[in-house]
Amino acid sequence: MTYCSEMEHNVRTNSFNAWLLAARPRTLTGAAVPVMIGVTLAYKDAGWEKFRIIPAILCFLFAFIMQIDANFINDYFDCLKGNDDKETRLGPQRACSEGWITLHAMRWGLFFTSFFAAIIGVPLIYYGGMKMLVVGIFCMIFCFLYTTTLSYWGLGDLLVVVFFGIVPVCISYYVILPPSLQSITSQVFTASIACGLVIDTLLVVNNYRDRENDRRDKKLTLIVRIGEKNAELLYCLLGGMGVLLICIAYLMENNKMIIFSIAIILPYLYVHGKTYLEMKRINHGKGLNRTLSQTARNMFIFGILSSIGFLFLSN
Repeated sequence: MTYCSEMEHNVRTNSFNAWLLAARPRTLTGAAVPVMIGVTLAYKDAGWEKFRIIPAILCFLFAFIMQIDANFINDYFDCLKGNDDKETRLGPQRACSEGWITLHAMRWGLFFTSFFAAIIGVPLIYYGGMKMLVVGIFCMIFCFLYTTTLSYWGLGDLLVVVFFGIVPVCISYYVILPPSLQSITSQVFTASIACGLVIDTLLVVNNYRDRENDRRDKKLTLIVRIGEKNAELLYCLLGGMGVLLICIAYLMENNKMIIFSIAIILPYLYVHGKTYLEMKRINHGKGLNRTLSQTARNMFIFGILSSIGFLFLSN
């Protein structure tokens, strides 16, 4: 059994610790937030009596496994393409490039995470019909296409809005409701876009940090295409637009608690604005990893606050 060095300690090749590092547990908040919002909206509209808890659990598990699958895919294919060069990489260390996990083992990891995602997703057909099978297949296909192709074309941000916003929020909401209530309301769709825009701030700051390396590797992300200053403006606007859309979703409800719901979500603007200013100040280099962590925190705050706001509307 071989060993390889990490920043702070040794990691045994293909060990449990190596797989844990490759799974990137901190990224699971990005999977949790949209399902959380969809679940909250379903509870608001169905009430506890008609709320179906099993599909809610399945949606969380499917989202988590798919996020880990996406991380493995990203790790594997970026290593194959040589995008994780140790000398120039600014982000966290990657398992395959560091030798923590062999490429052969990662291929098996990809197989098992995709298989488990399918096993978890299949029961959702019972709750949402055969259309859930189509949704699941598209999720898996675009999970692979993102890293291998679409991120190089600058389509990553669009995929985030769709697959970390519209799809998980709407599908979670849909399958949790009883058949007699199953539909996607304009309120749910608006909230799903808001969620996708806020989660995209994470991709924006990630690609903002890596813009020089991506340009070198001919990876034409949206940030490479629009430039540094426009990327900073985009980051700022995405958070603001997310809050605006959530407020619009609140206003679709004829409820005396709307003012309280809007007041609850507004603190997100403060933490988002503060992170935006720090992002501009740091501008480049590994210091932006701190901005990335703060953005992930902000994203989770958005999910919690917007969900609490919808819970107020359920009273």
